[in-house]
Amino acid sequence: MPPPPPVAAARPGAPRLYLKTHGTRVARLHLLDWVVLAVLVALDGALNAIEPFHRFVGEDMVADLRYPLKDNTVPVWAVPVLAVFAPMAIVAGIYVRRRNVYDLHHAILGLLFSVLITAILTDAIKDGVGRPRPNFFWRCFPDGLPRYDNVTREVICHGDPGVIKEGYKSFPSGHTSWSFAGLGFLSWYLAGKIKAFDRGGHVAKLCIVAMPLLLAAMVAVSRVDDYWHHWQDVFTAGVLGLVVASFCYLQFFPPPSGEQGFWPHSYFEHMLTLEGEIEVQSAASSSRHLSLTLDSSPGRAGTEMRTSSQALDTMESGRRS
Repeated sequence: MPPPPPVAAARPGAPRLYLKTHGTRVARLHLLDWVVLAVLVALDGALNAIEPFHRFVGEDMVADLRYPLKDNTVPVWAVPVLAVFAPMAIVAGIYVRRRNVYDLHHAILGLLFSVLITAILTDAIKDGVGRPRPNFFWRCFPDGLPRYDNVTREVICHGDPGVIKEGYKSFPSGHTSWSFAGLGFLSWYLAGKIKAFDRGGHVAKLCIVAMPLLLAAMVAVSRVDDYWHHWQDVFTAGVLGLVVASFCYLQFFPPPSGEQGFWPHSYFEHMLTLEGEIEVQSAASSSRHLSLTLDSSPGRAGTEMRTSSQALDTMESGRRS
């Protein structure tokens, strides 16, 4: 679909759309989307509860899985803070300044879709692949005393079941995919707001756009440094999160390089509808004015006709006399 022509959004006097006056209407239009989000949350919870596939780990493979079992440099609770709540705070700050509820709603909705779709894809792949983490040995044998099947030489774990379960969820990295999904969406959003691709040659704008991606990359690096993931896990997760973020952003917003990259698609649709209503009201007002004019005209025409008729009658009477 081609982008709509420039409308009142570019005018200094364009109306501001407040959360109080238009928020309910916008949310009602996207009620189904919010229901789908709730379903995605439940689905992701179910995927986390499922026991992942236990890939075969033989005695000869254990040598590559003996990295130390360390704590997370980036805790689990910090991931939604970085990938969801921090971008939401920035979006809310822009709303306070610009007062466009369409932008606020669609940015938050797109961000949540980006993170949740990525989370479901990540957890589904984790459960299906079942790749052991680099520190799998210490999860399987916390006392350092390995046991193997006498025939297959497969490991026989005797560690904590919950810790072992997490040991089979190496590919792809959830920390990384979440970070690139949320912060990648934020990069797209900032690129549109600061017009990073306006061909003005301002490299500082690109630095602003790259900052969220750099933060996501550092989260990915920490996963390898902590020996919770192999490098392939974080690389794949980063690509996955960024691709989903791109699709979700472009679902709600025009490309940042376009002339209308500042606001979401629905805002321009709203403005086109508003201008159409104004034109209809103006046409109706003109029609009523014309109707009133026509209604008053026959009276004047009748008076003029009666005056002319009387003059003709007078002239006829004079000729007869």
